[in-house]
Amino acid sequence: MAACIANSRCETSSTDPFTLDSNKCQISTRCRNQPCRLNLSNLVSGKISNWGGKKVSNSSKTILHDEDEDGLWLKIQEEALHDLEQEPILLKYYYSSILSHVSLESALASHLAMKLSNAHIASDALMEVFLGVFREDHEVRRAIRDDLKAVRERDPACISYVHCLLNFKGFLACQAHRVAHKLWSQGRKVMALLIQSRISEVFAVDIHPGAKIGRGILLDHATGIVIGETAVIGDNVTILHNVTLGGTGKVSGDRHPKIGDGVLIGAGTKVLGSIRIGEGAKIGAGSVVLKEVPPKTTAVGNPSRLVEGKEKLVI
Repeated sequence: MAACIANSRCETSSTDPFTLDSNKCQISTRCRNQPCRLNLSNLVSGKISNWGGKKVSNSSKTILHDEDEDGLWLKIQEEALHDLEQEPILLKYYYSSILSHVSLESALASHLAMKLSNAHIASDALMEVFLGVFREDHEVRRAIRDDLKAVRERDPACISYVHCLLNFKGFLACQAHRVAHKLWSQGRKVMALLIQSRISEVFAVDIHPGAKIGRGILLDHATGIVIGETAVIGDNVTILHNVTLGGTGKVSGDRHPKIGDGVLIGAGTKVLGSIRIGEGAKIGAGSVVLKEVPPKTTAVGNPSRLVEGKEKLVI
């Protein structure tokens, strides 16, 4: 059966290479049940804005691209096209989620807004909130990319960047939390708590917007993760499902764990109180940790105890 080709027609008078004009671009396809051969230069030129989906809002037409020098966004688009060669029935979904967007930030904001909206919270309104944070905060944009790379490199179940961006709820919950945390730090606590609530309902991940989270984070499986308000998580940390970084009953103040860089926390672990888990430490699945864990050691059990390291310390 002959392959079909999706073609695009774009005209632009703008000098801004990152401007999207929905009135001057169209896409058509003859694909039905045939395998598709899609043209990368046409579909990912950043000029196609409306096909089989909702119109892109004005505020998302120009997105900062200073983060894309590593080619990650181009790689995501290429992976999307590769997926469409295998599953052409997903063309509308991939176009609206990935290929119609001019940047990773725009695609992520749209996808999160779609996931977290409901009958009373419009996706357009949420998208504006997400885009606003992504646009103004360089560190958030950098963290998004570091998180994507962390999932791709450290989770053997992740087959591609686009797979992570669209389907990994741990990644999506973490990025939505980054927005909520930014809003919380700006004093927009009502919106921050609303986003937290929707993350909990949709992704089964409950992270207080006050919690501080570093870059290169992998929330593996993610279901049942709970992270308290004063928790601090370093860079390159891996947390599996049903982990609690909680308090011990202290009414207020600093009451949640501090997790160092490169820590691995196994499934079902409870780390309670304002204690520090040292850099590079590992916590075995199902452990209950109530006292400090030194760097580069492994703790297991309930109550947890060290099984590696020079110090003979029961914790």
